[in-house]
Amino acid sequence: MSKTTLIAAGAVGYVLGARAGRDRYDEIVTAARKVAHDPRVQSAKDRAADTARTQATAAAEVAREKAGDVAAAAKDKMSSDDAASPTGGPVATQTTTQTTTQTPL
Repeated sequence: MSKTTLIAAGAVGYVLGARAGRDRYDEIVTAARKVAHDPRVQSAKDRAADTARTQATAAAEVAREKAGDVAAAAKDKMSSDDAASPTGGPVATQTTTQTTTQTPL
């Protein structure tokens, strides 16, 4: 957990759990608003949002490429399985199911 997250969580916990009265609550809210509107905080927020967008775009592109690779591999496998069948169609497979019964103790 980053230092900023820890501080924010502590501040929220204090605000929600404090019994210092309305005046103290108003002081905390005012200070939180000042911090939130600070240009340095806004700049950090914007940088974080830009980084998240960039990373999300890159992750989506990698996922798209991997999905294409998997689809091509599946198509190749299906084609090679079809070629291995004497009829030229899909290879028939047989599965068996085993059923067991338990007697109560």
